[in-house]
Amino acid sequence: MSLEIEKRVLLTLVTEAVVEQSLLADLDRLGLRGYTVTNARGRGNRGVRDAAWDEAANIRVEIVCKRDLAELLLAHLRDHYYANYAMITFLHEVEVMRPEKF
Repeated sequence: MSLEIEKRVLLTLVTEAVVEQSLLADLDRLGLRGYTVTNARGRGNRGVRDAAWDEAANIRVEIVCKRDLAELLLAHLRDHYYANYAMITFLHEVEVMRPEKF
Protein backbone atom coordinates (compact mmCIF):
# COMPACT_ATOMS: atom_id res chain seq x y z
CA MET A 1 0.00 0.00 0.00
CA SER A 2 1.41 3.38 -1.03
CA LEU A 3 0.91 6.44 1.15
CA GLU A 4 0.30 9.83 -0.39
CA ILE A 5 2.82 11.96 1.51
CA GLU A 6 4.04 15.39 0.41
CA LYS A 7 6.32 18.03 1.85
CA ARG A 8 4.94 21.24 3.30
CA VAL A 9 6.22 23.72 5.89
CA LEU A 10 4.94 24.34 9.38
CA LEU A 11 5.03 28.05 10.11
CA THR A 12 4.76 28.75 13.82
CA LEU A 13 4.36 32.20 15.27
CA VAL A 14 4.14 33.29 18.87
CA THR A 15 2.82 36.77 19.51
CA GLU A 16 0.72 38.96 21.73
CA ALA A 17 -2.91 37.86 22.06
CA VAL A 18 -4.06 41.42 21.46
CA VAL A 19 -3.35 41.03 17.71
CA GLU A 20 -5.25 37.75 17.29
CA GLN A 21 -8.32 39.07 15.47
CA SER A 22 -6.43 41.27 13.01
CA LEU A 23 -3.85 38.53 12.45
CA LEU A 24 -6.50 35.90 11.68
CA ALA A 25 -8.23 38.30 9.29
CA ASP A 26 -4.87 38.76 7.52
CA LEU A 27 -4.43 34.98 7.25
CA ASP A 28 -7.82 34.72 5.56
CA ARG A 29 -7.02 37.59 3.16
CA LEU A 30 -3.69 35.99 2.23
CA GLY A 31 -5.38 32.70 1.35
CA LEU A 32 -4.32 30.46 4.24
CA ARG A 33 -6.64 27.47 4.34
CA GLY A 34 -6.36 26.67 8.02
CA TYR A 35 -4.50 27.30 11.24
CA THR A 36 -4.45 26.31 14.89
CA VAL A 37 -4.38 28.90 17.67
CA THR A 38 -3.44 28.04 21.26
CA ASN A 39 -2.64 30.07 24.34
CA ALA A 40 1.07 30.35 25.08
CA ARG A 41 3.17 31.32 28.07
CA GLY A 42 6.91 31.77 28.34
CA ARG A 43 9.89 34.03 28.72
CA GLY A 44 11.85 35.96 26.13
CA ASN A 45 13.75 39.18 25.65
CA ARG A 46 10.64 41.16 26.62
CA GLY A 47 10.34 39.31 29.94
CA VAL A 48 7.86 36.75 31.26
CA ARG A 49 4.53 36.43 29.45
CA ASP A 50 2.38 34.52 31.92
CA ALA A 51 -1.15 35.60 30.90
CA ALA A 52 -1.83 36.78 34.46
CA TRP A 53 -3.73 39.65 32.79
CA ASP A 54 -4.96 40.08 29.23
CA GLU A 55 -2.16 42.44 28.19
CA ALA A 56 0.40 39.77 29.14
CA ALA A 57 -1.24 36.95 27.16
CA ASN A 58 0.41 35.30 24.16
CA ILE A 59 -0.90 33.04 21.44
CA ARG A 60 0.81 30.42 19.31
CA VAL A 61 -0.44 30.09 15.73
CA GLU A 62 0.55 27.05 13.67
CA ILE A 63 0.00 26.90 9.93
CA VAL A 64 0.86 24.07 7.54
CA CYS A 65 1.11 25.27 3.95
CA LYS A 66 3.29 25.40 0.86
CA ARG A 67 6.59 27.23 1.26
CA ASP A 68 5.75 30.10 -1.11
CA LEU A 69 2.63 30.94 0.89
CA ALA A 70 4.60 30.75 4.17
CA GLU A 71 7.18 33.17 2.77
CA LEU A 72 4.40 35.55 1.67
CA LEU A 73 2.99 35.45 5.19
CA LEU A 74 6.42 35.98 6.77
CA ALA A 75 6.95 39.11 4.65
CA HIS A 76 3.51 40.40 5.66
CA LEU A 77 4.22 39.79 9.36
CA ARG A 78 7.57 41.55 9.07
CA ASP A 79 6.04 44.54 7.31
CA HIS A 80 2.93 44.91 9.51
CA TYR A 81 3.66 43.49 12.97
CA TYR A 82 7.34 43.08 13.85
CA ALA A 83 8.01 46.75 14.65
CA ASN A 84 5.14 47.10 17.14
CA TYR A 85 4.50 43.69 18.70
CA ALA A 86 6.45 40.94 20.40
CA MET A 87 6.48 38.22 17.74
CA ILE A 88 8.68 35.32 16.77
CA THR A 89 8.28 33.06 13.77
CA PHE A 90 9.95 29.87 12.64
CA LEU A 91 9.58 27.29 9.89
CA HIS A 92 9.96 23.52 9.87
CA GLU A 93 9.78 21.23 6.89
CA VAL A 94 7.09 18.61 7.50
CA GLU A 95 5.59 15.71 5.59
CA VAL A 96 1.82 15.46 5.46
CA MET A 97 -0.80 12.98 4.42
CA ARG A 98 -3.88 14.35 2.65
CA PRO A 99 -1.85 17.18 1.09
CA GLU A 100 -4.98 18.64 -0.53
CA LYS A 101 -5.90 19.91 2.95
CA PHE A 102 -2.89 22.22 2.92
